[in-house]
Amino acid sequence: MMSKAMNDAINKQINAEMYSAYLYLAMAAHFESKTLPGFANWMKVQAAEEMDHAMRFYKFVNETSGRVVLDAIAKPPTNWKSPLAVFQTVCEHEAKVTSLINDLAALADKIKDRATGVFLHWFITEQVEEEANAKEIADTLEMIGESTGQLLMIDRQLGKRKAGGD
Repeated sequence: MMSKAMNDAINKQINAEMYSAYLYLAMAAHFESKTLPGFANWMKVQAAEEMDHAMRFYKFVNETSGRVVLDAIAKPPTNWKSPLAVFQTVCEHEAKVTSLINDLAALADKIKDRATGVFLHWFITEQVEEEANAKEIADTLEMIGESTGQLLMIDRQLGKRKAGGD
């Protein structure tokens, strides 16, 4: 059975994962408004992944006799000055999510919740990938600067991303 402290912490993480999905959907809408459908596609796939993460936590809470309690999701920003600024926000956000996952793992260790500790290993590994993917795109955007042609090439590349993989 899940402890109250862990149950409360995971409910907060479910909210954070849903906010992530909401944030990436806002970014997709921003890119749609800028006629960058490839960037929008990448963000929509990312939003779906974040909802999957929320549902993994949701399922785990229910499987361990916890209680899922949902809270309001904060409104995300809606405008950024450039594609690079969007991906800088993504990098910062993924670093924050990594910190939240690490805090959950630390709590699991502290209260000797082995089941949750094992469950969180997948998320720890996933966050390494999430941060690396975002950083690679941000670094590429930084390198190309104001080159519209190269931006459109990246847009085309990001448009190929499909759910379940990069």
